[in-house]
Amino acid sequence: MNTLFANIYIAMETVAGKLRREEKGATAVEYGLMVALIAVAIIVTVAALGGALSGLFAGIDARIPAVP
Repeated sequence: MNTLFANIYIAMETVAGKLRREEKGATAVEYGLMVALIAVAIIVTVAALGGALSGLFAGIDARIPAVP
């Protein structure tokens, strides 16, 4: 029984050591979070300024004379 527990402990330590040394997964998660935050910032900016820009371009369009 002690041998079984020793083997399980050694296996868990080996896996834990590999996970601690592997940083590619952590880097990918960090980049994913940055991309998500940038996307949220873009969505919020477009939602906040979308109506104002639409009104601005509508006013410019109304001032340009139509060509017959």
